[in-house]
Amino acid sequence: RKLYSVTVASRPEEGLRLLKEEGPFSVVVSDLKMPGMDGIQFLTRVNELSPDAVRMMLTGYADLDAAIAAVNQGHIFRFLTKPCPQDVLQTALEAATHQYALVVAEKELLKGTVRGSIKILTDVLSLVKPVAFGRSERVKRLAVFLGERVQLKNLLQLELAAMLSQLGCVSLPDGLLEKVNAGEALTPEEREAYHKHPEVAATLLMNIPRMGRVSEIIRQQNGIFSEMPEMLLEARVLKISLDYDALVQQRLTKLQALERMRSLPGVYDPGLLDVLAGGEAQEDAYVRREVALADLAEGMVLDEALHADDGAHIMPRGTELTETALARLHNFMRSKQLPESVLALVPREMRR
Repeated sequence: RKLYSVTVASRPEEGLRLLKEEGPFSVVVSDLKMPGMDGIQFLTRVNELSPDAVRMMLTGYADLDAAIAAVNQGHIFRFLTKPCPQDVLQTALEAATHQYALVVAEKELLKGTVRGSIKILTDVLSLVKPVAFGRSERVKRLAVFLGERVQLKNLLQLELAAMLSQLGCVSLPDGLLEKVNAGEALTPEEREAYHKHPEVAATLLMNIPRMGRVSEIIRQQNGIFSEMPEMLLEARVLKISLDYDALVQQRLTKLQALERMRSLPGVYDPGLLDVLAGGEAQEDAYVRREVALADLAEGMVLDEALHADDGAHIMPRGTELTETALARLHNFMRSKQLPESVLALVPREMRR
């Protein structure tokens, strides 16, 4: 206790409770033989609940099979036997805390690198293809809504995939995107070009570390559920979100959009369609109203495209107002003549 802040649990169940309520912990040290749950089972659960925690086993039951099971199932960092000299335990704990620091530092570095890269890409998309950017913002909210309801384990990967799902549209002419958003018929050449944009985005993202699964989600976003047994759950969620958004943008109601999607057997995951139909509508979290430009705030969503009086496209419909988006809007307000108000979706908790 002179060297570390120590939390003690007398039973495995209590240890798991403390891990949830008082964690995260850098290091978890467990005995092997315990009532109700042995150390291997306990550390396996610790690995599931807190994968960054470094796991150690301290036991008087020095059996080779137990050691192998602890390493393979509990993913332990050190296997120590009793009696364990204090200096040996202290050296092991120093190594374990150092390992934890390395893991966390790498994770934070990667998170910062990935988020920075994503921000640059989405900022470029918003400038070059504002219509595509607006769609990605709308789809992101719906995909996260569905992901939460199916208790998706890694929601961040789905969110990133939705945000970048339209990145490949930078390679498409504006006229083609307008036809797609209006639901107009495409020529065979236009259809082929449009269906290639996920592959363009996936190829670009492969150059960013740890973005392999996000890239694959985007690559599969136009897949047919019944024809792709390997289709990722995140990709199935993203496909439903994209196609539902396209139908809603054509002014179909939620019920009409769902009926249209159900009329295409095998195209969508039927379980996910049930989640979309049975859950509280994602848009119900907002109230649609006209808001003065000066009163726009973070968390609101534009429900119509914002244009300057000279026709310049400022922000697309579906843009979620972040600190960056508001700063950009204020810059335009100084340099261009803008309307006094705009239709926006206001989070219910922000209503006055």
